[in-house]
Amino acid sequence: MNIVIFGAGGRAGRRAVAEAHRRGHQVTAVVRDPAGHPELTDARVVAGDVTDAASVERVAAGHDAAISAAVDLSVPPHQFFTASSEALTGGLAKAGLHRLVVAGLASVMPGASGAPLMDEPGFPNEFRSFSLGHAAGLEVLRTSDLDWVYVAPAGDFDHDGPRTGRYRRAEHGDWASRITYPDFAVALLDEATEPHHHRATVTVREA
Repeated sequence: MNIVIFGAGGRAGRRAVAEAHRRGHQVTAVVRDPAGHPELTDARVVAGDVTDAASVERVAAGHDAAISAAVDLSVPPHQFFTASSEALTGGLAKAGLHRLVVAGLASVMPGASGAPLMDEPGFPNEFRSFSLGHAAGLEVLRTSDLDWVYVAPAGDFDHDGPRTGRYRRAEHGDWASRITYPDFAVALLDEATEPHHHRATVTVREA
């Protein structure tokens, strides 16, 4: 397949590029400044703006599926995630690309109580704005006609763990769970290439 990956220079995005290349797919890695990412040797690296629908349409044309792991910490979270969801859904539709896999955030997923993890007691207040931004972006996806899926870790990442090639779907968010970035990338690519969930959220954890 031809897969376009937005936010390809980030921790999740780099692993998604590597996983797609490992499976033999053709990859277009979209970053703000290609010169700043010499490590992306397994893809065609292009400049693009995930918050601009015309830019999204231009770089996505001719691809079969899109993955977004994009984030810009220099922009208020609500502004960035709503703008990126709007640009992705609009730009991809114009490019004729209908499958979008978005790397999500555990804190917006329901915990065991049924409430989002960010609303459970003890959630650090300093992370609330970022979580609310992610939630706002997810709401934009829900209003679109695109075939999207929002894949979130059940808890936090094991930042240094290796690729096992396995993961499992979690019933709910759980801060105690972990998943490595390479295994999270496996989940992203599985949904991009063999979709199992449509217009839905999926929570994944270590196998």
